[in-house]
Amino acid sequence: MAKRSAPEVNAGSMADIAFLLLIFFLVTTTIETDSGLSRKLPPIEENQEQDVIIKQKNIFQLNVNRNNELFVKTGGEEKLLNIKDLRAEAVKFLDNGGGTGEDACKRCKGKKNPKSSDNFQKAVVSLQSDRATKYDTYIAVQNEIIAAYNQLRNREFERDFPNLQMSFVEAERKYNDPRTDSKLKEDLKEKLEKIKLLIPQKFSEAEPKSN
Repeated sequence: MAKRSAPEVNAGSMADIAFLLLIFFLVTTTIETDSGLSRKLPPIEENQEQDVIIKQKNIFQLNVNRNNELFVKTGGEEKLLNIKDLRAEAVKFLDNGGGTGEDACKRCKGKKNPKSSDNFQKAVVSLQSDRATKYDTYIAVQNEIIAAYNQLRNREFERDFPNLQMSFVEAERKYNDPRTDSKLKEDLKEKLEKIKLLIPQKFSEAEPKSN
């Protein structure tokens, strides 16, 4: 009796199937990458005919040189500062509350030094780096400044909305989560905007120095 040959499997379409699967996974897979610093440009104001005059005491001037040394100038004094101490110094400046009269800060808890910032709205953080500054140092300085703003925003958010039992950062993360209910998103948006108006993030960066 002759042996029956096993039926052959048609593999002609296997390449097409593999190609389709590859496209499917490429389209549906999300890869988390650090694409840079998250920044939102301020809205364009219609009346920009007059230059805004900023008092020197309201500027927290940061300079990072080619040796990755950080210098902080505020209140007319400049000093060398370790990056690990930057957040506390920035909070001290932003929360100073040295203004009087119309510039008085009712919610600031600082020392009210008249030589330092008046209030949250007028305080400006300015950063200038050198072109030879290491990228790690530059990012570390950025992170500490953002953390200082978030620290104050967390405090005021929890003060105004204690029933939510979450910080400003947590609320913002929940608001940006696509899984969050639309009704809750609207509620969080209003509360987040209130805190952002109270403590605006005025962080400017000058063109890096070449020497």
